[in-house]
Amino acid sequence: MPAVSHLDILNAAQRKAVTFGEPTGDKGWRAGPLLVIAGAGTGKTSTIAHRVAQLVVHGVDPARLLLLTFTRRAASEMRRRAHDIVREALQDTLGNKAQAMLQRLVWAGTFHSIGNRLLRHYARQLKLDPSFTVVDRGDSADLLDELRTELGLASKEQRFPRKDTCLAIYSWRVNTQKSLHDTLEQQFPWCKDWESDLTRLFRGYVERKQRHALLDYDDLLLYWHMMMGEPRLAQHVGANFDHVLVDEYQDTNRLQAEILYALKPDGSGVTVVGDDAQAIYSFRAAAVENILKFPERYQPRAETITLAQNYRSTQGLLDASNALMAEAPRQHRKHLLSTRGAGGRTLYATLDDLAGQAEYVCGQILKRREAGVALRRQAVLFRNSSASDVLEVELARRRIPFVKYGGLKFLEAAHIKDMLAVLRWADNPRNSLAAFRVLQLLPGMGPVNARKCVELLQAQDGAVSALKGFAPPQPMAAAFAKLQALLQALTEPQRPWPGQVRQARDWYQPHLERIYEHIHTRVGDLDQLEQLSGQYPSRERFITELTLDPPHATSDLAGTPTLDEDYLVLSTVHSAKGMEWDTVYVLNIVDGSFPSEFATGRTELIDEERRLLYVAMTRARNELQLCVPLKFPLTQQPRTGDGHVYGGRSRFISDKVLKTMEQTAFHGAQLGEAAPLGDGRASTLDVSARLKDMW
Repeated sequence: MPAVSHLDILNAAQRKAVTFGEPTGDKGWRAGPLLVIAGAGTGKTSTIAHRVAQLVVHGVDPARLLLLTFTRRAASEMRRRAHDIVREALQDTLGNKAQAMLQRLVWAGTFHSIGNRLLRHYARQLKLDPSFTVVDRGDSADLLDELRTELGLASKEQRFPRKDTCLAIYSWRVNTQKSLHDTLEQQFPWCKDWESDLTRLFRGYVERKQRHALLDYDDLLLYWHMMMGEPRLAQHVGANFDHVLVDEYQDTNRLQAEILYALKPDGSGVTVVGDDAQAIYSFRAAAVENILKFPERYQPRAETITLAQNYRSTQGLLDASNALMAEAPRQHRKHLLSTRGAGGRTLYATLDDLAGQAEYVCGQILKRREAGVALRRQAVLFRNSSASDVLEVELARRRIPFVKYGGLKFLEAAHIKDMLAVLRWADNPRNSLAAFRVLQLLPGMGPVNARKCVELLQAQDGAVSALKGFAPPQPMAAAFAKLQALLQALTEPQRPWPGQVRQARDWYQPHLERIYEHIHTRVGDLDQLEQLSGQYPSRERFITELTLDPPHATSDLAGTPTLDEDYLVLSTVHSAKGMEWDTVYVLNIVDGSFPSEFATGRTELIDEERRLLYVAMTRARNELQLCVPLKFPLTQQPRTGDGHVYGGRSRFISDKVLKTMEQTAFHGAQLGEAAPLGDGRASTLDVSARLKDMW
């Protein structure tokens, strides 16, 4: 009988979720559909990891567990924690049994990563080339831009949507499964006159991808969803897994929810974990209805277990966030209770204007720092990235170092895109996007010659041998021959994956030095890329996984690194989800920011804005300050203008919510009192008499 000591650290609700179901006689575990509502800071990750360990300890084959997350890092963390819990439960001192379990827990990853693996496995049944290439958002936008030009849409007399907008429309339509007409009507009303042209564009986009064996980010879900629409295929895929566990279920879109339902139509072994109060990604087509309506999806209804014991924040702070969400019309109701005691109340600070807000926040930050709260344990959160502009100027003036979440991702760096294009071309010779980019790295090879070479390749179905038939201009002949030799070597069927990145780097190095500045920092990124490649069993897995879940650090176009003992964190609320700090300041708690002025026209968007404020408030462990500037400058005025409007109190801060907070006011630097005259006597002036004398 397995030990149960691994359950001792769980509270009653967590233990109920972890042990839901019953063991079977043949060393397994039987359970119906389960929804775990995990409030902010209630130990969601620990609960899922214990659930995985509980199944494994009771004989479920780890290879028959499907764990779906939204980041690769989350999947890795789940696997690591489950390994530690299994080791403790089995009293596995040497760790051999737990390590064997970890090695068999192979179906853990993001929806897109798992979709990629399944599509390659079932490619023949889908009439899909199993060597397809997954293209990133940048390449997808470039392909749409190329088609815009070919179809004559870029030269319209009236403004036609740019490539990024076209990609956003396409992605929204795919992930919501709404018609193009409804997509334009609801999300992109200014583009609705272009419906017929966009239809032509997207049809051409799909045909071009199919011709060159390319799948974009959305295709991985779309193809998987279509595969699950065929009953026999769906049954075959679902039969591979005894249990399916989904993290952050509130962030799933319609496609993901329907994929899950098709995997296990009766809900057998399905466990989803999430918090409807933290559903804030509708702009990515996430559908909060997935988690709100999950119990009714099955007959009998799915079991619902609520985790409300909060390990992050003090009760004084939770009182405010509880009151905020209590007024939400649609939700799985819960009341968070702290394990850390009462603590202080949320501070509601009224300020003169944006400059006063910046002055106040900086003063509070320095005060906390002197009291022992390091800068990195403090964070300033805001609705939009531009909301911190005035604060950043004040922080610089006071020499308070800070980092701001956002900026270029690793794969957006030009030199990384170059290297990956080489590997993508070698992996899929029909990938004309990658070929077009790589060819233009050659000295003297412009778009015209590169296009001719690509067309030659396309005429022979992408065969690398077709490069022999291209006669490059004499100045680039030597460089072209070296590229041809590289591709010939990389596409040899028997060539092992280890060493291919180094081979591509050796070819790329002279082009890197010729094209870019700051070579040393870029070489560091290529070193990182090469190290990453060693973690993957094949070129395809490396390219695909890096595309689906890229690192965020890059030196490309980065500023001078912060060399300091400490730094403050600035972040949008969306980027702060999942994080926590000792002290949190939230800027601009007024109507127009919370909720955003762009969300006030639709009820469902107002509901999401409330959840966004809730996410911001629940990031704080010990102190939370909501900043409320009274005056906002008008945007369309001279730099020296003083036109302004008054911000209204956020509709989310009702009287009931305000009663849970402590109120304060701060007035910024005022003009000093006039210094006394030299002789110390007051100067008097009879203004009334002078005014009468004017008439």
